[in-house]
Amino acid sequence: MKKAYGTLPEAVQFSGMSRTSIYEALKRGDLKARKAGRRTLISFADLEAYLASLPTYQAGV
Repeated sequence: MKKAYGTLPEAVQFSGMSRTSIYEALKRGDLKARKAGRRTLISFADLEAYLASLPTYQAGV
């Protein structure tokens, strides 16, 4: 069964983004997180949607 939420290190591994980039996206409101005690949890569905919303790479532009 696929996990719905992951910790910050799991989100970093899943997305390939840096920890700092994820924190910046959270600060801007591009991503939302949930708190479970001391743990910060990020929805993998929200993370996938955020990654899909990023601009595509265009070589030579």
